[in-house]
Amino acid sequence: MSKLRIAIQKSGRLNEDSLQILKDCGISIDNGKDQLKAISSNFPLEVFYLRNGDIPQYLRDGVVDIAIIGENVLIEKGEDINIAEKLGFSKCKVSLAIPKGEIYNGIEYFNNKKIATSYPNTVKKFLLDKGVDTQLHIINGSVEIAPNIGLADGICDIVSSGSTLFKNNLKEVEVLLKSEAVLAVSPLISEENQQVLNKLQFRIKAVLKGRNSKYVLLNAPNEKLSEIIAVLPGMKSPTVLPLATKGWSSVHSVIDKNQFWEIIDVLKEKGAEGILVCPIEKMVL
Repeated sequence: MSKLRIAIQKSGRLNEDSLQILKDCGISIDNGKDQLKAISSNFPLEVFYLRNGDIPQYLRDGVVDIAIIGENVLIEKGEDINIAEKLGFSKCKVSLAIPKGEIYNGIEYFNNKKIATSYPNTVKKFLLDKGVDTQLHIINGSVEIAPNIGLADGICDIVSSGSTLFKNNLKEVEVLLKSEAVLAVSPLISEENQQVLNKLQFRIKAVLKGRNSKYVLLNAPNEKLSEIIAVLPGMKSPTVLPLATKGWSSVHSVIDKNQFWEIIDVLKEKGAEGILVCPIEKMVL
């Protein structure tokens, strides 16, 4: 049987998060130390551990069928490659930064300045759209040191927490784009492997839906039941069961984790009691 070939980052946080989502999808990877390739023992999947920047070309050439990769890398090196799914982890920004002591009054600051970056295509497009003329110094690796050694006036790089900028006496002044991990697909994927991908995507969607949701159980006075149910979106509608205590019901529902505290506050105001919130491992729709 044909195996779906997936590329993931060789090392780093994206590697760990990629392996975790495959694990959450019930896929076991026979993964020895320092292997460049591994297979799944319970799913038709072959894993290739590759350098992040090389993955777009491997997808383009059909060496791998799919990849878990940062959206920022695709924007820089693989805009022609389709994204099948946004995965919601490894979120970051690609930003312009300058020394903290500099006064920044707008994008015109970068006119005739030097920018050190690993993302030349992204920077060129952004600044061209803004009508800014600048010089780029392309660096493969840590670019934050460039202004400190006089190599550049500013940098364009990935920003997650901002701690690296802080340590290098830099400040973020412009956000070019926001990025997260995505599932990218080769234009040369075979029909057979597309069928395997469909099965994998079904599992991924169930995992992501579970990660983004909370299961809520609460006790509600019957006279407030309709008001409480109106607050709970649920999958279709909440489950309501009578309690042994007369005049009360148990209500079960699912809420979006991003709306969690707002909804809980409203439920309490409506008279809900004994609110229990549980994580959801997977959610199949």
